[in-house]
Amino acid sequence: MFTLLNLVQPDTIEAAYKALVEKRNNIVLGGCAFLRMGSQRIGTAVDLSRLNLNYIVEQNEYVEVGATTTFRDIETNPLLNRYFNGVLPEALSQIIGIQFRNTVMIGATIYSKYGFSDLLTALLALDTEIELYKGGRMSLKSFLESSFEKDILTRIFIKKNERKANYQHLRNSCSDYPILNVAVSKLNDQWKIVVGARPQRAIIVQKASEELANLELNSKNIDRVATMAANEITFGTNMRGTADYRKCICKVLVKRAIMEVLQCK
Repeated sequence: MFTLLNLVQPDTIEAAYKALVEKRNNIVLGGCAFLRMGSQRIGTAVDLSRLNLNYIVEQNEYVEVGATTTFRDIETNPLLNRYFNGVLPEALSQIIGIQFRNTVMIGATIYSKYGFSDLLTALLALDTEIELYKGGRMSLKSFLESSFEKDILTRIFIKKNERKANYQHLRNSCSDYPILNVAVSKLNDQWKIVVGARPQRAIIVQKASEELANLELNSKNIDRVATMAANEITFGTNMRGTADYRKCICKVLVKRAIMEVLQCK
């Protein structure tokens, strides 16, 4: 449960940013799905619903998605179902229920860098850039690895290319957070293996990804790379699983995702 002392709905991004930075405990509201799980007292909540940031459009080189676009919009969008073997709709389709996915907004999820995020893992496997109002445009990887002053995420850009991708996850139940999630993609000879919900935020498994490009992709070598991926990164323990358990299932999910990408047309 959270308490709002004030709510504003600016008509411009400039006014929204001014309201956000006016006081330390002012925040931007997303769909409030995860905000409800905590307990905090918020000074001024900034609602971006009047900024027309709910859209998915195709540009020459990118698919541009506005920050207030919901998970359900992504899941049902024909364009995103057509590109990258539909990896984004697939990653989001397992999250709780349709009513929930109709409220969760991508901007809030990405800006918050949630460790359990299904969206971040899938986006990181693609060639994704994000745009901050003050911080400008940068790769999603750079954004996740850096700290920034309080800002507003306005949109994301997903490069249109021939990248093939697959998403895998393990949950205790369909309405729970993932115990671990994995996305693997391939563009020509360039591979990306991404592991999230470790329970830390998603990360590209760099050495294992590079090793895939140098190997004959048979079952033995894929097994070796999956083991290498699990050994390259760290895992943690929480109520959903231990670090050792996550490391074991990482090998399985990475292997499955690689095998699926090899089958993609």
